[in-house]
Amino acid sequence: MNHIRLISPVDGSLYAERAIIGSHELEQVLRRAGEAQRVWRELSIERRAGYCLKAVDAMLAMKDEIVPELAWQMGRPVRFGGGELRGFEERARHMIGIAESALADVLPAPKEGFRRFIRREPLGTVLVIAPWNYPYLTAVNAIIPALMAGNAVLLKHASQTLLVGERFAAAFARAGLPEGLFHNLVLDHGQTAALIASGQVQQVNFTGSVEAGRMMESAAAGHFIGVGLELGGKDPAYVRGDADLAHAVENLVDGSFFNSGQSCCGIERIYVDKALYPAFVEGFVALTKQYVLGSPLNEDTTLGPLVRAQAAEFVRGQIAEAKARGAKALIDPSHFAADAPGTPYMAPQVLTGVSHEMAVMREESFGPVVGIMPVAGDAEAIELMNDSPYGLSAAIWTSDPDAAERIGDRLHTGTVFMNRCDYLDPALAWTGVKHSGRGASLSSLGYEHLTRPKSFHLRHAL
Repeated sequence: MNHIRLISPVDGSLYAERAIIGSHELEQVLRRAGEAQRVWRELSIERRAGYCLKAVDAMLAMKDEIVPELAWQMGRPVRFGGGELRGFEERARHMIGIAESALADVLPAPKEGFRRFIRREPLGTVLVIAPWNYPYLTAVNAIIPALMAGNAVLLKHASQTLLVGERFAAAFARAGLPEGLFHNLVLDHGQTAALIASGQVQQVNFTGSVEAGRMMESAAAGHFIGVGLELGGKDPAYVRGDADLAHAVENLVDGSFFNSGQSCCGIERIYVDKALYPAFVEGFVALTKQYVLGSPLNEDTTLGPLVRAQAAEFVRGQIAEAKARGAKALIDPSHFAADAPGTPYMAPQVLTGVSHEMAVMREESFGPVVGIMPVAGDAEAIELMNDSPYGLSAAIWTSDPDAAERIGDRLHTGTVFMNRCDYLDPALAWTGVKHSGRGASLSSLGYEHLTRPKSFHLRHAL
């Protein structure tokens, strides 16, 4: 029987191994999911909320086990592990809380002699394919609203975070969720594609790379099912001349290097008004040097390893290519004792003298490196921020909200931030443009992709 092996970035050891589900067992899972969903959809939203809220509480009760487990699986320092669960709770409770209004009948203007409304119906079975970098946050975006909308859910988690799927299953079991309604699946790539093409799921919500997103679309082609895609990012920041310099430096260093830069909406390129540029770069480098690179199991570590050695080598390759083209690296890796080429432990890097001819300013890095460029003003910043195949989020640092809105209107992006970055507000739609994906999660709009509209046109008897 084939297995999925989870190799820890902490020390390269085998941390977990799970058997891939067999075809007969998968057929049983799909049958049970369909049967459970037909009953679940008849429950009131209030009753569905009761189960989901209990599951949230059950997950939070596992915090002391989850935090070190997360560090072993994907390398995030234990000092930050609780933050993911706080975000998980915020998003879950928000989506549960708005379900009643988001799923309410849509009523057009009254028309004499008729009763007319649009009702949102559940789709059936939703397949959630979740990534390793924020394994609880990304999964909850779809799992909770899918259940609240009356669907059954199948979760296929990344092989690097196998145990996260098991935590979701345990939380729902402790909440007493009806049997068959939620399943954690261990699948290989071929099985996943076959499941999407089987006609037995009605929606796929995928978070991951652009190339994997193309594979999802290919598998779903011709089967007329929904595919929600949250893909890559090369998110920019613009620091205007009227920005609070210290605030911008503090938050953009964090936005660039939190989670070792492994965030789809992390800051990967920064454009700074030329008047502020020298002071900004100086402050940015000084703060970066205060990070502590080391084992994520140590409480003083603020920068853990990348998820695997190959990921770190990819980023090192981008840096080398940029330097060969004239970029200047401002951080000496030897400042970080744990930095070791050939391993996942990589020092953060700040590059100046960069241009959009360099891969580090064009291609997603997904690691602890950022390029910083001076700009003459808003027009140049907008042009450079839009010069990307991605469009997930963009951050503007300014004391002028009107300017932020005006600039934001001209940016090709799913989210515009002012004076913050790398955050998902569950009250707002999370979406992307261009290669960053399609569809929306969170907010009331997130429910639209997990339901189908049915129109009722009821004419009164004459």
